Parts: sequence; structure tokens; C-alpha cells
Amino acid sequence: MIDYSYRIIDSPLFALVLTLGVFQLSQVLYLRCGKRLLLHPMLISVAVIATTIWLLEIDYQRYFVANEILYYMLGPATVALALPLYLQFKHIRALWKQLLVVIVLGASAAVAFAVGIAWLFGGTLETMISMAPKSVTTPIAMGLSEELGGMVQLAAGAVIVTAIAGILFSPLVFKVLRIKDERIQGLTLGLIAHGLGTARAFELSQTAGAFSSLALGLTGLFTAIFLPVAVAWLGG
Repeated sequence: MIDYSYRIIDSPLFALVLTLGVFQLSQVLYLRCGKRLLLHPMLISVAVIATTIWLLEIDYQRYFVANEILYYMLGPATVALALPLYLQFKHIRALWKQLLVVIVLGASAAVAFAVGIAWLFGGTLETMISMAPKSVTTPIAMGLSEELGGMVQLAAGAVIVTAIAGILFSPLVFKVLRIKDERIQGLTLGLIAHGLGTARAFELSQTAGAFSSLALGLTGLFTAIFLPVAVAWLGG
């Protein structure tokens, strides 16, 4: 017997096509408008998809599961960033001590800031754990959140919001602080805005993209090692 109550918009295929279609159209708009940051594909896509899900009353959990294949693909995409790192290796090797200090301090501050804000507004332990990895790339953040007892969806959302804020406000920060060095710009974008920031860094230059890739990878590695230890220590 056919279940006529089933809606096409509730199918996994519709959710996946919605994500890919909206992002592709947003990308076209972004390029045709001269890459204006307020029209960034991620910003437009999030707004359009969130509105569509709300208007069509699509269950978010079902939408999230339907798009899991895209989350898994983020891992190989991150590994592919090794190529620009290789091309800029001689410059990176000369600054490895300074870079290591910046990554450790920056990643620690990002976790502390996220947890502090959540605690200040009365967030539960689950919420604070979910917010802690907000400045690492999505696959790592989701994995850490799930492993430590946080909410995967909240962790993914925090990563996206952080990334969007990072690319929107970075030009102002660079201008106010008079940061013109592409290496510093790239490192900052990778450290704070992870994958999305790295994509933006490559729009600036190959050098900025390489340093952003390095920051993205090392921040993720440091957080993946440090955060579980910190949570176990605080919990014990």
C-alpha cells in the first residue's frame, strides 16, 4: 500500500540537492558580484537553507543525516591542502618556532573564549563541550564533540558561525591593525576561521593560503590532543 502522506521534501535526496543547489547558485552570485564578502556563498547558503527548512517544516535531524556524505568529504579536502604547504615549505620552515607559539596560544585562547562565553550565559557542560572546538575544521569539531559528550549539531553550527564571522571581520581587523603581511593574514584566517578562512586566504594569494592551511592543520591537531585532556582533567 502506498503511503501518500510521504512528502518528497522529506527525502534524503531532496536535502542533498537543496544543499548543493543553493551553494552552487550562491557561488555564482558571489563571483558575478566581484566576491563581495557580504555575499559569500557560505553566508547566503546558510540563510537560504535555514529559511527553506523552516518554511517547509523539514525535520533538521533528517536534513543533517542526509548531508553526512558532505561532512565526510571535508576530511579528504583538508588533506589536499598539503600541496600548497609543500610549495611554501622553505618559508614555513624558517619560521617554525614562531608559528608553533602562535598556534598553541591562539588555539588555547579560542577554546577558552568559547567555553567562557557559554559559561557566562549559563550554558550546560554539554553546551560548553560542544562550543569548545569552534575554531577547528568541521570534521574534527564534530568528532571531538561526539567523543566528549557534546552535541554534534551544535558543534557544527558553532564552527560555521565562527568561520563566517572570521571572514567578514578579518578585513577590518587587518586594516585597523595595519596587517599587510600575507603570511600573517593567512595564519590568522586559518587559525580562527579554519576551512572557510583558508578558502578566503587562497583568494588573497598562494602564500596566504599556504600559511592558512598550516594554521588549520596544526590548530586541529593541537585541539584534538589538548581538549580531551583538559576535559578529563577538569572532570576528574
